[in-house]
Parts: sequence; structure tokens; C-alpha cells
Amino acid sequence: MQRLSTTYRGGPLPSIATTIAEPGDGTPIIIETSHQRSQAFGLSPTATPDSTPIAKSDLSLLIEQNRMLHTHAVPAMEALYQQIVNTHSMVILTDARGVIVHSLGDDDFLEKANRVALKPGVAWSEQVRGTNAIGTAITEKLATLVHADQHYLTANHFLTCSAAPITDHRGNVIGVLDVSSDQRSFHKHTMALVRMSALMIENQLFSATFEDAITLHFHARPEFVGTLMEGLASFTPGGRFLSANKNGLFQLGLSFAELQSHTFSSLFGLPVSALYDHYRMAAPGLLDLCLPSGVRVLSRAELRLANHAFQYALSPSSEPAEKSTPTTPAPASATRRLSGLRYLRTGDPQLELVIDKVGKVLGRDIPILIMGETGTGKELLAQAIHNDTPRTTGPFIAVNCASIPETLIESELFGYEDGAFTGARKKGATGKILQAHGGTLFLDEIGDMPLGLQARLLRVLQERMVTPLGSSKSIPIHIDLICATNHNLRERMAKGLFREDLYYRLNGLVVKLPPLRERTDLETVVKKILATEAPGSRHTLAPDLLKLFHRHQWPGNFRQLTNLLRTAIVMADGAQEISLRHMPDDFLDDIESAPLANNPATASSGARLEELEHNAIVEALAAHGGNVSATARALGISRNTIYRKLPNTSRSSA
Repeated sequence: MQRLSTTYRGGPLPSIATTIAEPGDGTPIIIETSHQRSQAFGLSPTATPDSTPIAKSDLSLLIEQNRMLHTHAVPAMEALYQQIVNTHSMVILTDARGVIVHSLGDDDFLEKANRVALKPGVAWSEQVRGTNAIGTAITEKLATLVHADQHYLTANHFLTCSAAPITDHRGNVIGVLDVSSDQRSFHKHTMALVRMSALMIENQLFSATFEDAITLHFHARPEFVGTLMEGLASFTPGGRFLSANKNGLFQLGLSFAELQSHTFSSLFGLPVSALYDHYRMAAPGLLDLCLPSGVRVLSRAELRLANHAFQYALSPSSEPAEKSTPTTPAPASATRRLSGLRYLRTGDPQLELVIDKVGKVLGRDIPILIMGETGTGKELLAQAIHNDTPRTTGPFIAVNCASIPETLIESELFGYEDGAFTGARKKGATGKILQAHGGTLFLDEIGDMPLGLQARLLRVLQERMVTPLGSSKSIPIHIDLICATNHNLRERMAKGLFREDLYYRLNGLVVKLPPLRERTDLETVVKKILATEAPGSRHTLAPDLLKLFHRHQWPGNFRQLTNLLRTAIVMADGAQEISLRHMPDDFLDDIESAPLANNPATASSGARLEELEHNAIVEALAAHGGNVSATARALGISRNTIYRKLPNTSRSSA
């Protein structure tokens, strides 16, 4: 038997996979057990199983259903193949049921592999193929090597296959990475390469899953931070634990279930604001943290909070309080209240009217339709409504009707039974509508729902019953319904793109969120976002820049404002006041091209823009001894912008 492991100060790291067998070890238990299962399935060693792949359209659907896995696995597969090229081998990716979704390899070996249906669209589960690396890895949830006559089917004895399961952030097997080769070409290092590649895919999937979170990269040895051996742990912007990868769980010394009651503070003995403080330094190094076990680790954090910044800015404090401890977890309602309707009140009369209207229908089983431009906070309002309703303890299920492919949205919404279509998961899947039972279903971008599905959604809303695909059984549901769109639904109805009967079923209460350019609370919002993006730093906007903010049209609304302020904080490099010189070029160009408003204050700010820009550039040039390149870097603009604004500047000073 062979086991790969690495050590660190505090104990051995978990091996990338568990014990596997190599040729010459005799018949390992894992193979014997698999052979027994194969016999129980009624398979004959001399049988020739069906080699017909699923139809191309079904394969395309299967790839789409495993889009995240496929996207992150293919580059790793290509890199892995480059290490084994010309060794009579191929690299294979399957879904959770062992159906091959992608492969690449040496042409001569691919021809031999095709004879035993080792190709996309064919299932390699144990139930169909008996003992084989892919199917056995799925069943055992372990990295598995099956050599030559260890395969149950005689037809596969010419193969040696090394497979490692790929798991998601909760430890569920979502696919398998496999290298299959001619058994005469077996190399003992192949399994190590497969396991490392599988771990690389898992780590990339982990990062992609928690894009809007704090992700900590840590290890007791600094040289391992940033490698496959590092631990990963993600937290909400307020510090609540979300998940950890395999190495992260091992180093923390706690199970996934145990970690659910923890926060960043309870695990590392520091408030989450310490991370924000650390990364405000000009050149932050690795952060020294202490694990619950007492082992010290070095860490690096990614603060990717784009979609959460405004939500947390609207809470009464700049840093949301999530103070649960291992022994006394905070009640769910304590964190929910932070994003209730009353915390959305920032002084704008239009928004106040929206909140007042919504507040009167809470708990009355009246559907709410939220209109508004992209980035105006429609999902934030929907979440706040849910948090203030009697169903607040139930789930909040959000579905973006525009982001799900038309071929998948029906199964995504309504779910399906086992065998409903080719490639369907065993035991089927629960749709989003049923997942929302007892809580709130939020259908974002409802105007983009395919016309064919609108009739079915209408029936569900009228009957309060859901029938999954492939099922004859209807299931009762109890949900609050909130929809949102940036379309004019009446116009889409006139064009035949949206059903009139569905529209009148959805618009129990229609409210419209004002775009940022029409709101009167811009200064309050800016202060809250600055407090959220840089807790404790007390950043302010220069008065002249604030006037320009009032003039700007903000086509991207709060998303645009949040990203602009986040960049400005970095450009300010520790300065408390954010001024025009910290703004990017495109903001200045937008201001220049925007029509002047009629009010005197706005007109005045527009008239002085050229003077403000000119003075800022002249000041910076003087500070950098006339060096245009250094000035451009300091201002965060291009050299061409400086030459355009100051035509007499010498180009020899670049």
C-alpha cells in the first residue's frame, strides 16, 4: 500500500486521498469488495456492456448541468495531459454518476479506448462496468487505482486506471478525474499527479463558490501558503464561517458541522476587522494567526466583497456583529435583523415610500413585484422583506431567470424525478420552488423567463402545487413570492414576450426602486459604503468631488458606486480625504461628457471641472519633479491623459 503525506508544525497534513493499491500489493480489500458488489449487480466478467453513448444533445445538456466542474477541470486536465503525453494514456472527467463528459489523450490509445467505450457520453459506474477506477472511486469516495485484471470485466484487463473523486465545498462527490492507460505503460507517479490535479480543481471550485466572501489561505509553514497544501476557509463579510477545504478542515481540527457555529473571531481570537486593518497597510505581509489547537499559522486573505458591500453599509454599524461562539451560537434572527426594512431607511423620500408600501402587505400573502434598473438593490430589498415577514425562519431562495440556460430553467425551478431525462441525477433533484417551501421564493429578472415556462409558473402560483418533471405527483407548497425585473413588463406584454395573465398574478403590489441619480441620500450612502469598505479609517470625500458625484448619472447605480469607492480607497494610499486625483479616467470622462443639470450648484461644479483637474495634475507633477510617468501612477491615470490636459508638458519627462 502507498500513502502520500506531508508534515507541518503541528502534525501531518491529510493526504490528498486515502490509501490506494499498486500492482504487486496482492488483491487489496477495496478491489475485493468492489468485485463482490459487481457480482451482486448480476454482471458477468465476460459480458459486453452497452457501449452506445448518450445523444449529443443530451451530452451538451449534461455538460451544461456540470458547467462549473467542466469549466475549472478542463485547464487542469490539459496541464495533466502535458505531463503524460505520448505514454499511451488519456485523461478523463466524469460527472457524479460516472458519465464521461470530457476526455483527451494520445490518438493511438484513444482508438483502443473507444473499443471499450471509454469516451464521452458513456457511463462507467460499477453498476454498468463492474470494478473500475472511476466507478469504484465514486462508490468508495477514495482515490482508486485499478490495474489490469483487477478490472471486473475481462474486456478491460488491458487498462490501468488511476482515478480521484472531486468533491464540492460540502464534501459531496461531484465528479471524477481519471488517467487511463495501457497497463504495460503504468507509471507509479501517475496516481500522485491525478490526486494533485483533483485537489487543484477542488480548490478552484471552492474559490469560485465563495466569490463574495473573505477567503483565508493559511498554513503553519509560510512556503506552503499559495500551494495545494494550504488550508482554505471562507467567511461572510461579518465573519461568520461558511466553509473550508479538506486541508483547512484538517488544520482547524474541527468537522464541517462543528464549524457551522463558529466565526472568524471564535476561531482565531481576532475580530474580522483586524483583517481589514491589516490590508489597509501599504505592503501587508502574511498575517500570524493562532488556530483553536494552539498551532500558529501564517495566512493571506482575499477580501472579495463586491456584492455585499452595500448591504452591510446599510446596517447601523460599519461592521456587522456576528458574535456567535462555539458554545453559544447567535440565533439566526440576530443576523437577519441587520438587513430588515428599517435598516434600508437612509432619508430618501422615494425609498421611504417604497418601504412604507411594502410594510403594509407583509404576511398578507400578496405577491410583490420590484421594478428598477440593474444595481438599484432589488435583491437587497427582497431579502429585507423576507427578514421582516412571519416566514423569516424559512429559506430565502433566489433564482436569476436570466442567468439559467433556457434548457435548464424548467428542471431548475420545478425539479425532476429519477429518469426524467437522460443525464438526470439518480433519485432526481428538488426544484427551487420546492426548496422555498415555508419561506420566500425570489424570482429575479422575471421578465427574461422563457415564454413557454410562464404558463407553467402561472399554474403553480394559482394551484399552489408543484409537479416535478417526470412525476405524476403534485406537491403542495406554501411560499411568499417576490419578483424583480429591470424590464418594462407592459412593453414586453405588447410584444408577446410576457403573458398578461402571469403579469396580473404577480403584481399584487408593484414598487419601483429609484436609480441612484434620482435619490437624495447620496451623501449618506457614500459615508456608509466608505465605512464598510475601510472600517475605522474615517475616509471622507472632498467637497468638490462630492459635487461631481451629485452630477454623475451613475448608470451602474450602487454596484458602480461601490466599485469606484473601493478603488479610490486604494488610490488614496492612507490619505483620509478622497479627492479628484484618486478618481479613474473613465469617471472623469463620464463627467465631462454628461450634460449639465439646470441647478446652479451642479452647473458650477461642471464649469470648474477643467480647473480642478488642471490643478490636481499640476500639483502632482510638481510633487514628482515633473516626471510624467510617476505622476500618472500616483494619480491612477494614463500619461496620455496628462498630455491631453496639459498640452505644453514635455514628453521627454516621461
